[in-house]
Amino acid sequence: MSETSASIGPVGRVPDLPAARASAIPEPHRWLILGTVGLAQLMVVLDATIVSIALPSAQRALGFTTVDRQWVVTAYALAFGSLLLFGGRLGDLIGRKVTFLTGALGFAAASAVGGAATSFGMLVAARAAQGAFGALLAPAALSILSTTFSDPAERGKAFGVYGAIVGAGGAIGLVLGGILTEYLSWRWCLYVNLIFAGLAVTGAVLLLKQQKRARTLTRLDLPGVVLVSASMFCLVYGFSNAATHNWRTPSTYGFLAAGVALLAAFAFWQFRAASPLLPPRVVADRNRGGAYLAVLIAGAGIFGIFLFLTYYMQQTLHYSPVVTGVAFLPMIAMVVVSANLSNVVLLPRLGPKPLVTAGMLLAAGGLVWLTRIGVHSSYASAVLGPLMVVGLGFGFTVAPSMNTGTFGVPSQDAGVASATLNTGQQIGGSIGTSLLNTIFAGAVAGYLTGHLSSATRAGGHPAPSLAAMSLIHGYTTGFWVAAAIFGAGAVICGALFRSGPLRAPAPAAASSAGAAVQQAKAPVLHA
Repeated sequence: MSETSASIGPVGRVPDLPAARASAIPEPHRWLILGTVGLAQLMVVLDATIVSIALPSAQRALGFTTVDRQWVVTAYALAFGSLLLFGGRLGDLIGRKVTFLTGALGFAAASAVGGAATSFGMLVAARAAQGAFGALLAPAALSILSTTFSDPAERGKAFGVYGAIVGAGGAIGLVLGGILTEYLSWRWCLYVNLIFAGLAVTGAVLLLKQQKRARTLTRLDLPGVVLVSASMFCLVYGFSNAATHNWRTPSTYGFLAAGVALLAAFAFWQFRAASPLLPPRVVADRNRGGAYLAVLIAGAGIFGIFLFLTYYMQQTLHYSPVVTGVAFLPMIAMVVVSANLSNVVLLPRLGPKPLVTAGMLLAAGGLVWLTRIGVHSSYASAVLGPLMVVGLGFGFTVAPSMNTGTFGVPSQDAGVASATLNTGQQIGGSIGTSLLNTIFAGAVAGYLTGHLSSATRAGGHPAPSLAAMSLIHGYTTGFWVAAAIFGAGAVICGALFRSGPLRAPAPAAASSAGAAVQQAKAPVLHA
């Protein structure tokens, strides 16, 4: 049932039963609602890359070290990844409009503090607050979209737009971050969120209505919240630590081991809890499980593009931040095209299995193509074509997965299902950053060791040509590994997804009603 149409219908109805009937009365402002949640999601997605572009300038302004610089990114990732499932369930319980507004206003306030930061500690604290409010905002935005669009044709169009935002948001952040940093100030990479948040809040106040809640006692799964939040914190911190140190550091493998153990305990508890934070029925469906895994794998693999191509264009091709950002525009265009083509035209006919499989294979092929870059390559000959192929693949992977991951979910679970998708993307990004950074550093060091000789030394250091070649070797090695990640993802997700189109909403609604009856003894608040 739509967040905005919750008040439509006879008083006293069973909350989950009218899902099929509600689809016959579409929300009149649903496309404006799409714009509202799209702006909010864009703000959250681009924030990681837009701040990364601003970091060197912020470092000079505030005087913190290169070692400390990682915490500006890590603080956001830790808070965001740790609290996503809690934020998603909170939206289901207290209302998605309230959660959305709280997240957007809090994100804006934290961004204002970060933009006005006068010290390193103030900036890191603001970034952590951004992550915490983002964990409220992102699941609420996706669950509002999922419950607003129930007609299959319109749902495909809506998720095509939303998937394009998710897929292209990181690249948009590179473009916008470069422009703001070069022509205004690094502080505007944070202040710009006030504009996005202001528009999103205005739209939410005018367009959304608070969902109806059943007048029953509410129990939040507090043990589940503690277990999953601690698990996500340990995993994100462990992977982030590996990216800046190494895998043999106790603070890396210790946190990773603790994260896995806590995650296992959380999964065990969810089968025993009266009102589980993440009901097993949400992830037990093969299509939804495949969608969550696809988003995680795509999040890990795509960092091979953003990370290494940004380095290559700035360090080897000597592009400015603005030109580097603009160079990603063809990728953004292809993500938009493939996201809409896959969701609007192909997903209703084929289902997610062939689309996600083909998307990952396209991304893998584009990354293999990128291994041909060299010290003297040009953008047109070595980067443009592969970038467009990867954009096509990413759109075919992420957009159908976002749609599938929330399809047929009971209304009272829409928030936590949306949060699971965001969590997969966040954890995937952390894995990709740490794994590919480590492999890149090892490849560069190995190349230098294998080729360094007295003939290539210049003042006790590697000759410039050797240093440049070692970086190229590191980039191409990273591209090969990222391609392998996508290739493995194509095989795994291809085996996991069911063949054929997604089931019609009516059976999903019936299943939702049945789930509500089965859970009558475990009172929750329904949308």
